[in-house]
Amino acid sequence: MDERTSQRATDRSQAAHKTALRLIPGGSYSPLFGTIDTDEAPPCMLKGRGAVLTDVDGNEYLDYSCACGSLILGHADERTVVAIDKAAAKGFSLGAPTESEARLAELLVSRSPGMDMVGLVNSVAEAVTTAIRLARALRQRNRIVRFEGCCHGPLGELLAGTNVDVSAAKAGRDARVTEGAATDTLILPYNDPEAAESMFATHGDTIAAVVIEPVACHMGLVPPVEEALPQLRALCDRYGSLLIFDEKTTGFRVSAGGAIARYDVRPDLVCYGAVVGGGLSLAALAGSKEIMSGMLSHEGFLEPGALNGNPLAVAAGIATLQATSEGGFYEELEAKSARLEEGLRAALADTGVPAYLSRVASILGLLFVDHDVSSWSDARLADVGRFCAFRNALLDRGVYWAPAPWECAFVSAAHTDEQIDQTIEAAHESLRVCFNSGE
Repeated sequence: MDERTSQRATDRSQAAHKTALRLIPGGSYSPLFGTIDTDEAPPCMLKGRGAVLTDVDGNEYLDYSCACGSLILGHADERTVVAIDKAAAKGFSLGAPTESEARLAELLVSRSPGMDMVGLVNSVAEAVTTAIRLARALRQRNRIVRFEGCCHGPLGELLAGTNVDVSAAKAGRDARVTEGAATDTLILPYNDPEAAESMFATHGDTIAAVVIEPVACHMGLVPPVEEALPQLRALCDRYGSLLIFDEKTTGFRVSAGGAIARYDVRPDLVCYGAVVGGGLSLAALAGSKEIMSGMLSHEGFLEPGALNGNPLAVAAGIATLQATSEGGFYEELEAKSARLEEGLRAALADTGVPAYLSRVASILGLLFVDHDVSSWSDARLADVGRFCAFRNALLDRGVYWAPAPWECAFVSAAHTDEQIDQTIEAAHESLRVCFNSGE
């Protein structure tokens, strides 16, 4: 499993990682970019251009991480760079309202079915936290419902999940989650309408909101079963709870109108990230005028943020949304993504390696399991060792895949058919070397 077609230079990356380990927990404060179950130092990147990343040792990689999906146009897209440069020349942060902030809000509303108003923050975690606080204020209830395997940020209620429950919090076995947070969080398996119906029948009048990734993107890629999202909409309407979509990954990736438009289910609130900032730190919370006006009707609800609506991030977001609004953009991206999916399926079939490969639009998930995946209980059985071997083999062949076993890969507008074919060839060879070399 150690055979390679090339040997990457890694001296500078190794040295950088050694320094980072001394100064930063895990070597990177985002665990996605640190070392996952391997002794090898992750490549330390120097720059990105189009679909290509270059590390400090001079190695080049075809990038399918795309900054966790943020870079739908690719690295250093010229339109985005020009917009950021123009904004920077006027001041990095103005600490006051700007016309561009309202312009971005206008673009977001125009592409978000059923949404009338937008608030800009710095991260999706902030947006989701604000949405939950707003739901509790409007409904005068404490409980929220979330789903195993979905990722929403570091708020205690949102960390409560597969291995956390009230008894664990009481016993101090999970320092992330307080007993109160665990008590106020109800957890459902993803794609289980019967469990959702039962939970609402028991606790419906105590539930302020349901928070869900409409397409789960943190247990591989798991699409919703046909009835899942419409059923949640109906349950929330029946019991007076708010439905919150966390579209940090799917927003303006799975369609021009995100998952709302793709699945034709309208939440009460939607949280956007990634694409809306064009690779810079920006997120948005959108909702109807009636619901969003609740922020003003509850004294002390709004929280000031020194960098909320930062003009550089807003400029990048406007440039990105305008570019993705051009005719044929999503059709071309779909064709590229389908080309990659078909090639990977052929490579898996040819090498006989069991895996679950899924795709929604330009998002792909690859889990090394021998069964289909529809929930976290399925996804958690993925073979981490196989993933690490495969990803390291891809790195040696110039492909930068998703950085962690349950994370997704992304295709950008900058990827060419030739680059996708190179990726398929590298994947085929990596599968053969990692899993068939002894045959």
